[in-house]
Amino acid sequence: MLTVRRRRAMTAAAAVLAGSLLLASCGGSDSGSADGKTLRLWHYEGSDSAMGVAWNEAIKEFEATHPGVKVKFEEKGFEQIQKTAPMVLNSSDAPDLMEYNKGNATAGLLSRQGLLTDLTAEAARRGWDRKLSAGVRTTSRYDSAGVMGSGKWYGVTDYAEYAMVFYNKDLFKKYGIAEPKTFDDLTAAMDTFVAKGVTPLANAGAEYIAQQYLYQLALSKADRSWVDAYELYKGRTDFHDAAWTYAANTFADWVKKGYLGKSSSGTKAEDAGVSFIRGKAPILFSGSWWYGRFKAENTFDWGTFPWPGSHLTLGSGGNLWVVPQGARNKELAYDFIDITLSKKIQNLLGNKGGVPVAADTSAVTDPQAKTLIDHFDTLSRRDGLAFYPDWPVPGFYDTLVSETQKLITGSESPDAYLDHLQKAYDKGVPRR
Repeated sequence: MLTVRRRRAMTAAAAVLAGSLLLASCGGSDSGSADGKTLRLWHYEGSDSAMGVAWNEAIKEFEATHPGVKVKFEEKGFEQIQKTAPMVLNSSDAPDLMEYNKGNATAGLLSRQGLLTDLTAEAARRGWDRKLSAGVRTTSRYDSAGVMGSGKWYGVTDYAEYAMVFYNKDLFKKYGIAEPKTFDDLTAAMDTFVAKGVTPLANAGAEYIAQQYLYQLALSKADRSWVDAYELYKGRTDFHDAAWTYAANTFADWVKKGYLGKSSSGTKAEDAGVSFIRGKAPILFSGSWWYGRFKAENTFDWGTFPWPGSHLTLGSGGNLWVVPQGARNKELAYDFIDITLSKKIQNLLGNKGGVPVAADTSAVTDPQAKTLIDHFDTLSRRDGLAFYPDWPVPGFYDTLVSETQKLITGSESPDAYLDHLQKAYDKGVPRR
């Protein structure tokens, strides 16, 4: 989310300062070439993540099949691109191909501003529209108001993602706790950890993780029509309804009970992930984008399970490949997207712990990876992907961060929290 986004397990890419991006866009550059010899590519996936590994291989494949053409990869941070994309894409320094967050508030907003290339014809000509399932391609299409789900193609994803509960089996075993099968089991497990002096939930109030806990609590009391009203404006969203009220009250109660540390109000997603990797936090609820890293770095027995007692969970097609309107080498960009959707790259992505969208399932042989993909397929079949809380309106990610931090510190009541969300949401809903 997340979406925020987001909203990835931040690696060294996140340390790149936004100012350097802006300086690059304002100064002289050789990026204006349209000679068909260079593909400028931006993305923010860590090199050890499933997507990073797969896309590095895609670069090799691209250069091998395009003699004389080089990929100029420029590593960026998620927050950096999130905050500065409109300015950069409106300059002469736009890349040819860029990873960007999906949803109304991000890709939808840029499409409405005329900053992204319409990919509809290419999607049909190259078969992208046939490779992506209906649920996954929801975030690739945007109408004239920038609302996802219909209209023209402005982005293409080559992976999917969803949120799950990651848990440290060794810590559960140490304290005699069984894997939770129900929501009551989960809260009982957290009570036991607190009684033993262990804060059960890894959290990040300064970025997406805290708001995703809260959104998942709301989803456990919601249905598809609720999600469609919130994300797609198919009906009015009332932040004082039963689902949102339950979520805000429960989240605040969890802070009081010690399930979430008050000091986590200022921590970032990387901090939460590292606390899980180091065996300090027994539970982390977050996205499949962590899977490959946990597989590589965890030194303990661990597993995952879907959020218990909920038909819906956070998830969607992954972040998008978008082609800036000002890109100089668009055909090369389209060719690169093709390669990332090839069986070779999709199979690699799956075996490295990603969720591929066009793989040969028999070629994904890693047991943990197969479980990850099977869980996603189950969610997808039951229409259980409910997107992310920050997607509906521009600027809502920052609102959710700041307001949820106040719930963690106890400086704001759940009722006031919901008031502030309602005001920011209503202000941002576009007229259609």
